[in-house]
Amino acid sequence: MTETIASRLEALDWEAIAADLDEGGVARCGALLTVEEASRLSQLFEQESRFRRTIVMQRHGYGAGCYRYFSYPLPAPVQSLREGLYRRLAPLAQRWSESLGLPFSYPERLSDYLEACHAAGQRKPTPLMLRYGQGDYNRLHQDLYGALAFPLQVVVLLSDPQRDFEGGDLVLVESRARMQGRARVLHPAQGEAVVFANSLFPVPGRRGPVRAQLRHGVAEVTRGRRTTLGLIFHDAA
Repeated sequence: MTETIASRLEALDWEAIAADLDEGGVARCGALLTVEEASRLSQLFEQESRFRRTIVMQRHGYGAGCYRYFSYPLPAPVQSLREGLYRRLAPLAQRWSESLGLPFSYPERLSDYLEACHAAGQRKPTPLMLRYGQGDYNRLHQDLYGALAFPLQVVVLLSDPQRDFEGGDLVLVESRARMQGRARVLHPAQGEAVVFANSLFPVPGRRGPVRAQLRHGVAEVTRGRRTTLGLIFHDAA
């Protein structure tokens, strides 16, 4: 039987992924796209009609490089990943919200969550593709686009780090009150997904859970070209 995105998601150890996210706000999921699927998807970057907006990062002080937000309807692989990942991450997102005393709820299905986003005036799709050339980078940031923001997001590397580029590491920095920041640098393989906290996540404290914050960025690409798929589960205002 041909392996599908749905079957790959089903095969992941979601208990281990949740444990990693609880521990530090970051988890590696392994390959969710084959090399061929990742390469084909990266080629969509050239098809401007697929996207609603293009951002040149230098113009906004975000770094250097370019990213594009998809238009609806999303390409089938992007839609499948977004729906399947949301369904498995929503219980963790709900537990985090309750642990931190936040007034947010996350239904089981992505379609129901997007209905809530649209009712709040957040109707613009947020899945995106990012492309970096030599010398490009992305400053540390958080992807929050309105009052409603799902607390987890996913990146999938579409380029081959052995062949297509050098540098361009995924950088994540955790901050806690009265503590210095903790940085993590990841080197995902082509087709590999990394899930991480969008902003706040709970960590154990002496008197119960306390808030930690996570920001993410991309180190400078020193050779070649790097393309990434970003999966954000809330829509934008």
